[in-house]
Amino acid sequence: MNKDDLLQNLPALPKFPESLWRETSSLPSFPQLNKDIKADVAVVGAGITGITTAYVLTKAGLKVVVLDAATILDGATGYTTAKITSQHGMIYSKLIHHFGEESARLYYEANEEALQFIKNTVQEENIDCHLQQEDAYLYADSDEQAEQLHKEWQAYEQLELPGEWTETLPIPLVTKGAIRLGNQAQFHPLLYLRSLTNYITEHGGILYENTMMEDYAKQGEDGSIALKTMSGHIITCNHAVSASHFPFFDGGSLYFTRLHAERSYAIALEPKNHFSYAGGMYINCEKPKRSLRSAKMNGKEVILIGGESHRTGSNECTLCHYQELEKFGGAMFEATKVPYRWSTQDLITLDDVPYIGALNTRHPNIFVATGYGKWGMTTGTLAALLIRDLILGKENRYTELFSPSRFKMNPSIKNFAVQNTIVAKELVSGKIENVYMKLEDLGTDEGSVVKHCGKRAGAYRDSDGKIFLVDTTCTHLGCELEWNDGERSWDCPCHGSRFNYKGHVLEGPATKDLKPLTVQPEP
Repeated sequence: MNKDDLLQNLPALPKFPESLWRETSSLPSFPQLNKDIKADVAVVGAGITGITTAYVLTKAGLKVVVLDAATILDGATGYTTAKITSQHGMIYSKLIHHFGEESARLYYEANEEALQFIKNTVQEENIDCHLQQEDAYLYADSDEQAEQLHKEWQAYEQLELPGEWTETLPIPLVTKGAIRLGNQAQFHPLLYLRSLTNYITEHGGILYENTMMEDYAKQGEDGSIALKTMSGHIITCNHAVSASHFPFFDGGSLYFTRLHAERSYAIALEPKNHFSYAGGMYINCEKPKRSLRSAKMNGKEVILIGGESHRTGSNECTLCHYQELEKFGGAMFEATKVPYRWSTQDLITLDDVPYIGALNTRHPNIFVATGYGKWGMTTGTLAALLIRDLILGKENRYTELFSPSRFKMNPSIKNFAVQNTIVAKELVSGKIENVYMKLEDLGTDEGSVVKHCGKRAGAYRDSDGKIFLVDTTCTHLGCELEWNDGERSWDCPCHGSRFNYKGHVLEGPATKDLKPLTVQPEP
């Protein structure tokens, strides 16, 4: 069968998004916080950063409490491609240009230490999480990309990184050259973190879920910090850690102006029985982004294809991104089934380096970790190790590089202006947009911005014909939301807040649900 025939016979995509990691792991459940509590450290956010931070601080003998607005391990970590690598795309040439050689080398070493920490922890705790050592490949699939990749290779040589240039790849990808970085890894992230969660609870740590935090932190005379949940309960602690994408407490730092949100997509492909994956983890240089790795699913090998990133809330066919990934990998691997599809959200900093450290000088005992781009497995882990040292008063050579208070003249100021110009444009354009679709135009399982009673509204008609109508004004700063057909959600193009079709918050910085509207007959 030729490629055109294979493309015409691609298997159907799942109707609803589901993560391979979530569906192949059983996770514990935890109560909602319903009382005032005290702890040495309060960690807000229960993904790889929050759980790893709680794990290392529990091992250090501190009493730790972890709180999450949703369910434990149901954030970005459960929807990643789970590559554990220091090869973060075209990063090292940028770092040399903007930060200098020393900082670029430190970035590599910090991520390698995180990689080694994960490997050591898996061995020490005897964790069955499908950890495999793999080579990572950054490849060019066009002449234009090849030119950029050669610049990245020069950075590898300048920094003396242990990479190798190769003209070929082990799998049948079109390539104009690649950089191979050995001794990297991949795993099942939730099986790994489930084990760390067990350790935390067995050694005195406490976890709460479905507990939304207010944008509130008050310093006591004794140096303690009081945090408050949306239900009014107080957490008193000596140190607080925000491991929740946008910081739960901003403290006047305006993080939402220094980060932007992007969505990216992934599918799992089941290849024909005779197919044998040659190993390795792959990502190309530029857009459209394509990321590949293998994974285990109930004893079978599947191929994970990721990519298609775009700014959150951009008004486009999000379901089409899954289709593009299937076209890319389906024919190559002779896919017989697509058992899972899912998407995730990443925050990008102004200079592509995460913000890890003290929130600001006014709040030195509140720590933040955010802005990992697409590389949360290593950067989330290094964030936990760095914050642990800061809390314990230990010196850490990576503190300055990742400091949230940095503001580099180039590219930060330029990117700050660009990002906030985009936000201003979205804020205005959403208010003056002409809307022509009406409620009666909606099909089943379809959502859209509609004109209802003369005003802009958001509508979704479920498979039973029931209509859910909401005000599409984001409860964060008032931008107008756009419908995401791939996830059945309302997404904000300004700062990345997301809401389900009923209007409930899925992702911040928004903390309040959308206003529900009543379906009324048109005059």
